[in-house]
Parts: sequence; structure tokens; C-alpha cells
Amino acid sequence: MNKVNVLFVCMGNICRSPTAHGVFEALVEQYNLSDKISVGSAGTHAYHVGEAPDERSQAVALTRGYDLSTQQSRLITKQDFEAFDYILAMDKANLYSLSKVSPVQDRVFSLMDFAPERDESEVPDPYYGGDRGFENVLTMIEVASQGLLNHILKSNPNLSH
Repeated sequence: MNKVNVLFVCMGNICRSPTAHGVFEALVEQYNLSDKISVGSAGTHAYHVGEAPDERSQAVALTRGYDLSTQQSRLITKQDFEAFDYILAMDKANLYSLSKVSPVQDRVFSLMDFAPERDESEVPDPYYGGDRGFENVLTMIEVASQGLLNHILKSNPNLSH
């Protein structure tokens, strides 16, 4: 059986997408699916390539048990569109950027589409805000990550066996 590959994408790959990467990876581990689902993150812009996630993202994530310290920012590549089954944009701008260059449109989604119980359609960029923004982003990502995992399990019933 092939793995289901999931990629989270934001602009610089230092705040939102690494947070989603860490949250979803922990969720996958919690469900004992690490051998069946792989997780990654990338950015649509090369502003921070090679850098660790933003210190504020890391600090807020740690308060809820997510360790983002081993991640490094990278730019999305053409190969990612073939390698990943789910490519999840954090906001409309990044969704648009991905949709423009993706040869496989049915793999590109908005992360918040998997959180219909939330009013927000985008995960806002907390970079220029305070700690409260990072906490809000983390909460949104936790809810959407559970919805995404539920969707993946429903779409791939062989994963839960």
C-alpha cells in the first residue's frame, strides 16, 4: 500500500504551514498511522528557505505539546504536485498561487475546507501580530487537522485496518 502524502503550504513556511505540519504529524502518530500517512510543509515564496519555524509559532505550539524545532522552511517544488496527495493552502492567496502552477488541480485544497464548523475560510498570517494570533491559528489548525484526517480515513478505508 502506498502512503498518503500530505503537504501544508503558506507563504514563507515559518508560521502557519509548519504549525499545521506539526499538529497533523502528531495527530497521525496519535492514530498510529505514521507508517501510512506522511506529512510535510512548504512555502510559496523563498523568503525564509532553510530557517526554523518562527520562534512564536514554536513557543505556542510547545504549550500544547507540538514540537516544531526539527522543521526547516523550504520552497514548494514542481515535484511536490506529483508526490503529495493533499496540498493544503492556508489562505486564498496561497491557494490561488498553488492552483496557477499545479498540474493536478484535484490535489490542492484550502485547509479550512476541512473545518466546516468554523466560520473562517482562511488561516490568517500571525507573523505581524501578537501571541494571541498564534494561539488562534493553532486552534484553527487543530480543528481543521482533525477534519482532514477524518476525510482521509473516510476516503481511504484501508488505512484504518
